[in-house]
Amino acid sequence: MRILTSIISNIGTIIGITLMYATPLIYTALGGVISENAGVINIGLEGMMALGAFVGAAVGFYTLNPWLAFLAAGLASGVLALFHAIATVSFTADHTISGIAINFIGPGIAVFLSRIFFDGAAMTKPIPLDNKIPRSLNNILPKGTFWSHAFNQYDTVYLAFILVFLVWFLLYKTSFGLRIRAVGEHPKAADTLGVNVYRVKYISVILSGILAGFGGAAMSIAVVANYRETLISGQGFIALAAMIFGKWRPVGAMWACLLFGAAQGLVAYLGGTSIDIPSSLLSMLPYVITLLTLVFVVGEGNAPKANGEPYEKN
Repeated sequence: MRILTSIISNIGTIIGITLMYATPLIYTALGGVISENAGVINIGLEGMMALGAFVGAAVGFYTLNPWLAFLAAGLASGVLALFHAIATVSFTADHTISGIAINFIGPGIAVFLSRIFFDGAAMTKPIPLDNKIPRSLNNILPKGTFWSHAFNQYDTVYLAFILVFLVWFLLYKTSFGLRIRAVGEHPKAADTLGVNVYRVKYISVILSGILAGFGGAAMSIAVVANYRETLISGQGFIALAAMIFGKWRPVGAMWACLLFGAAQGLVAYLGGTSIDIPSSLLSMLPYVITLLTLVFVVGEGNAPKANGEPYEKN
């Protein structure tokens, strides 16, 4: 009986770690879903996550208000996304090149501001544990049980799954969502029907930045308690892969994020056991699973037809 209880507890722990690490990916992947459904490739999610992670940690440290920090992170990354929209929508710049530039600019701004506000350090000071994102179920779920190990999560986890539904509803049940998908499939046809293509693209890209900022903040003020240069380390690219794996759909992207989160959760779990596995191999596991998934599982993609194509109004 004790062995069975231990197994169930370990399963709960792995599920809990999976949800915790999948959450930043879900926010960011949803941002990619919105942007690319509107026809704008956004590989700058990594840079937007990095800036959001810094702003969230910095505002959280100085204000001791985690939700204000969370919102500030989204707004900061939304502003960064605005520059991506200006480059790709207004100036028809190559989406990939603009995204690469964002991936350099975001972390660069984060480190620059960190050195200004934190005495020359490239990392922020830790947020007090009581001022991180709260766990609303902390005193509700019985301690030491499967339910506590699996579902006693930071509130950003629950919010991420609510946003999956909201983004799905936006894209498939609202007129604005129809406009987003129409602009991503055939912007000229949408234009002839009176849709303001530029406006839809701008809003979609800015929303993608806000969500990526939320993803970064979910790392820096929930999973950990500060920002450092290596905090994101490819999370934005994994979220991008999850979006592709999910066929550019919110629910599909969510399941892909849970898969990649499970890989990170397994790494964290194995790292805390007596199983002798080199740490370098463990750290590679999430990225190897990402590559293998893209190669053997995704197959032929079905991105929006006008995704990445410049649009100029006649």
